[in-house]
Amino acid sequence: MNTAKLFVIDYALHGEPKSFIVRAETMDNAEAWHWASCDAGVGRIGRYGREKIKKISQPLAERYGITEVKWRLSR
Repeated sequence: MNTAKLFVIDYALHGEPKSFIVRAETMDNAEAWHWASCDAGVGRIGRYGREKIKKISQPLAERYGITEVKWRLSR
């Protein structure tokens, strides 16, 4: 059974507001910062679900101009 949910992630890139939706089983602040980095072109999305990649942390994302990351469950 698929337990994935849709999450809305809002963030700012160099002060410009951005928003997108991602499907994931779980979400927390660390995941949201990583996904915001991927949307901004900084982070990397693994090719396969099993591929282990290094996630982008909040301090590293902030160095690239990503701020104000917030997430919520989509309706």
